[in-house]
This record gives sequence, C-alpha cells and structure tokens, in this order.
Amino acid sequence: MIDNPLLRNFDTPPFSEIQTRHFGPAIDKALQEARADIDAITSCADKPTFANTIEAYERSGELLDRVLGVFYPLLSANADDEMMDLSIEVSAKLSEYSSDVSLNPRLFARIKTVYDSMESISGLTPEQKTLLSDTYIGFTRSGALLDGSAKERFRQVSARISELTTRFGQNVKKELATYRIVIDNPEELRGIPPHITDEAAELANSAGMPGKWILTLDQPVYTEVLKLADNRPLREKAYRLYSARNTAGQYSNAAILTEIAELRLEMARLLGHQDFASYKLERTMAQTPEQVYGLLDRLRDAYTPALHLELKQIEEFAGEKPQPWDYSYQFNRLRRKLHDFDPEELRPYFELNRVIDGVFSLANRLYGINFTPADNVDVYHPDVKAFRVTDADGSPLGLLYADFFPRSGRKSPGAWMTEFREADATHRPLVIIVMNFTRPSADRPSLLSPAEVNTFLHEFGHSLHSLLSRCRYSSLAGTNVRRDFVELPSQFMENFLDCKEFIHSFAVHYLTGEPMPDRLLERMKAARQFGAAYACIRQLSFGYLDMAWHTISAPVSDPAEFERKATAAVTPIPTPESAVTSTSFGHIFAGGYAAGYYSYKWAEVLDADAFAMFEQMGPFSGEPARRFRHEILERGGSEHPAELYRRFRGHDATIDALLRRDGIKA
Repeated sequence: MIDNPLLRNFDTPPFSEIQTRHFGPAIDKALQEARADIDAITSCADKPTFANTIEAYERSGELLDRVLGVFYPLLSANADDEMMDLSIEVSAKLSEYSSDVSLNPRLFARIKTVYDSMESISGLTPEQKTLLSDTYIGFTRSGALLDGSAKERFRQVSARISELTTRFGQNVKKELATYRIVIDNPEELRGIPPHITDEAAELANSAGMPGKWILTLDQPVYTEVLKLADNRPLREKAYRLYSARNTAGQYSNAAILTEIAELRLEMARLLGHQDFASYKLERTMAQTPEQVYGLLDRLRDAYTPALHLELKQIEEFAGEKPQPWDYSYQFNRLRRKLHDFDPEELRPYFELNRVIDGVFSLANRLYGINFTPADNVDVYHPDVKAFRVTDADGSPLGLLYADFFPRSGRKSPGAWMTEFREADATHRPLVIIVMNFTRPSADRPSLLSPAEVNTFLHEFGHSLHSLLSRCRYSSLAGTNVRRDFVELPSQFMENFLDCKEFIHSFAVHYLTGEPMPDRLLERMKAARQFGAAYACIRQLSFGYLDMAWHTISAPVSDPAEFERKATAAVTPIPTPESAVTSTSFGHIFAGGYAAGYYSYKWAEVLDADAFAMFEQMGPFSGEPARRFRHEILERGGSEHPAELYRRFRGHDATIDALLRRDGIKA
C-alpha cells in the first residue's frame, strides 16, 4: 500500500508510476474508506442537517472518486486484457457498495429528515436546494423506499446489470480489434486516400506481410472505405463485417443485451413504473416517453419528404437503388457533382496541430480563456497531449488532456469526453477528450476530414462545460446535468465549422501555407445541407431503437427481428438480415444513454435555437457568449435545465431553427 501511487494525494495522476496491479488494492482500500465515511454519517449523534448529512454524503468516498477517476478513463482509452478482466471484479464490488449505500435505511432516514424540512432551512442557495432534492430523489430511485424482498431483488438486479453492461462494452472493443481485411492488389484500394493506404501498408509490414495492405475497421478507416473506395465488393465486405459485430461467436452480445433489457424492465417495475423509459425519463427535460416520441415523430415527418428527394437523386445518379454499402459512396460522388465539393479537398487544410490551435483560439475569442502546453504533466500514452487552462485574469480553470488516435484492442471506438477529476468548490477539473482520428504517416502529418474537425469541436464543447463550471458540488458540476441537456454545449460548438472567421483563423494548406480558399468553405457550407435529411432520419432510427428496447413489456426472443420492426419506418435503405445495430450499441447497453439516445436530437433543437442568437447578434460580439457561459456552461446541473435555457435565450426552443439550418424550412 505504501508504494501504491494511486493512494497518494496527487494533483495530477502519476501515470508513469501506475500499473494495472495497483488498481485492485487501491479500489479495495478506497471502498473501505468510503464505507467508513457512510458509517460516520449514520452514527452521528447530532440532529440531521444539511451540513452533517447532505454535504457529508456529497464529500464521502473522496479516495474512491480519485482512484476510479483514473481507472475508468483508462479502461476506455488504454486498457489491456488484465485491466478489462479486473473491471468485471471492480464492477461487482462497486455495485455491491452502491446498493449498500442507497439501500441503507439509517442513511436514508437522515437524508429524508433534511429533505422534509427543506422549506424551513434558511439560507440554502438554489444549488444547495438542488443538491438536497437530487440526493433524496436519487435514493428513492435506487430503491430506498422498497421493503424486504423487493429491496433485496433490486440489489440483485442492479448488480447483474452492472456486470452485463461491463461485459457488453468489452465485447465491442475486443471483437472490433479482430477485424482485418488483407489486400494483395493495389487496384482494390482505388479511391481510398493515401493516409489510409499508407497506414494499411505499415500495418501489413509490421505483421510480416510486406507488399500487402491490412485494413482495420477502426472508425477512420471504415468511414473512408465506405465513402471513397471504388471497389464495391470491398465496401460490401467492410459493411457486412462492421454491421454484424457482436452478433455471434465468442464476443456475441445478443443474449447479454436481451437480459439487460429485461432486467431494466424489472427494475423499473420494482420502482412502480410501467417500463424503463418511464423510469429513466422522469429525470430529464422530456420527462415522459410520449414527449420523446412526439419529438422523434415531428422530426421524422418534417424530414421524410426531403429524404425521398435525396434518395431519388442518388438513385437516378447511380442508375440503381443503392445498397447500404453504396449510400456513402454514391452520396459523396453526387455531392461532388452538384456542389463541386469533395471533403477530401479540405483535409490538407486541417492539419491536426493547427486545428488544435484554432479550436483553442475560438474558446479564447468567445470566453477569454487560454490554453498552454503542460509538457511537464505526466500522461498515460505518448499520443496524449496536456494543456493548462486559465481564465482571462490568469486564474486556473483546470487541465485538459487530449488523446487523438486509435489503439487497436486497447481503445474503444468513437469519441468522448470524461474527467480524471471533477470540479468542486476546492478543485479544478482534470478533463480528457478522446477521439479516433487519422494517424500521421511517415511522410504526412495527421490531416483531419471536416467530419473529424466537427467531432473535435463536439468533444471540446463538453470539455468547456466542465472547465468553466462554477458549481460548489461535484455531483452538479460540468456535464452532470439532465441527459437531454448534456449535449447542448457540445453540439453548439459544431456550428462554428461553418463560420468563416473561425476557419480562416487557422486553416492553411499544410504544404504551401496558403489559406483555405473561400470557394471551398462556401462549397462546404452549401453541401452540408445536402444529405441532412438522411443524416437526421438515421439518427432518429437510433432513437426509436433505443426507445423500443426500453419500452418493452415482455422479454424479447429475437433481437434482430425486434430491431427491424422498431426501425422499419426510419430505414430508407433496406439492410441485410445480418446487419444488427443493437449488439454493438454501446451508448445504450454499456454507456449512460439507455432511454436517452433521443437526447442528441433534443439537444440539436436546443443548439440550433441557441446559435440563432449568436447569428443575430454576431458570433463574436461578446454578449451572446457571455450569456451562454454564465447561464449554461458555468451552472452545470445546479438548476433545472429548462430554467437555465429560458434565462439564456428568453424563450423555450422550437424545432424551427433546426429546420432552417438544415434547409428543410425557409
């Protein structure tokens, strides 16, 4: 224990000292201390108060938060098999601890006493009232009001869900790492850009196959193959592999996801709800499944006519109805013809280091904050960069880690933001944004596509939500908000990809130094509306699928057939029977988006409405950014998001601004 770096009081994690073997003992020790913290609250002889009960509970488990704050980000971004195996044990221990706390009658009795007297407690701030209310409701939603056998069953269900969701996520990561497509003939790679083929050649060389190419299905590779490969059989092979992930074999998630769905239904019914969505949505802006379906249906109806026109154009252009592995390819060719736009033309202007400078400068221009390299800060992998973040007056806001490139078998696909430490009254946050961008090659730096720049802006928006937090309590700080509000700051930042002032601040050709021509930016802006209907309907299909799994009333025997029925109205291009999204849908079966995937579209309505203010007043005029920072970014979950948004915008959001932005409505 003395030599365990995780048990020291560190300001930033000492990654170079931390080994996987340190986590098990550190978590055990931290759980022991966390239980002692709870015992101290329940054994307190004084009358329950906000300070000795609610704030004491908020502060409990400090060491556990610190250790897990390192463990879980690394588990997603840089885990070996030993760490993934350990996570199963950790998941079981944490589930047991969580149930012991949430079902502790003495602790709940003290919390209830304070909650029942909330109106008579003088001097509570709005944030403290929110903390008190959220603490009490959190316990009731975790089974505190259950009795006897129901309480024990709730404990068992919670533990099993925790185990299964961990296994689900690990299976997705492990199976993706097994996919390799070996290419012998360079003609089969025609159309695929050099940054992909060069990496494929390097991978083949390292595997002892010189003169060949190995294509992985990591996100940057898969996306580019489907969009650009002239070789249709290659596109079909990649699509069929990727779309059938985790449906069979060693890493199948079929049985796991159906059991998760059934257990979530049982949990909801134990707590008096008809289905899991009704339970989960109670603590969101949407509040009910009916409200969610209402939004999904309104958007489906608004975008479907435009979708039919898009597909008709593609069919006429291609001379046949597109298959799923044809859509991106033919769409890209048609967009190039109609708008004289090829996103690959922009890639040379988006060299990663210049994009980093541009995104940081954007935050400075909006909010006055500064980013400086923190070269002396320990990082967990050479790919990771660290930056100190300070406010306009020089005061520290926190630390930002950025992890940009794929690591097969060790890093999950996709992109996300998380924290090694959350903000509170005494600590500034340690934030990490993780992506899977195109790696640099031997003769070319990392050049991003417009979509990758968009992803960077998105995750950076999440990081600003954390870095700019002014909340006193970590459980309410930064991104700890209602699920359908959390994507507002991230999706809001995506709007700047169309902002000429932002693009011209950093985008120059990596070889010539020439700034991006206005014609390219204008073509990109015009082209972004083409395909907006398909992109929206595709996103809606994920929302409908999520809601279907979490409004079931009985077990599901055939996940693939269940999925086809759930998404039939929003599947414009029929997919093969082997294509199943659910088995690799980590957002809802291994992440926090169960009955919450709709929130991307919900927040998109908010972000379009919010950015309309910036357009009306001028994106860099100062006032809209000041209000967005003060009313949204700094407040976290300290007040209800609907109230925060109304204070910022002056009204509730409607879908009108989104429809205008996508060219659906004039």
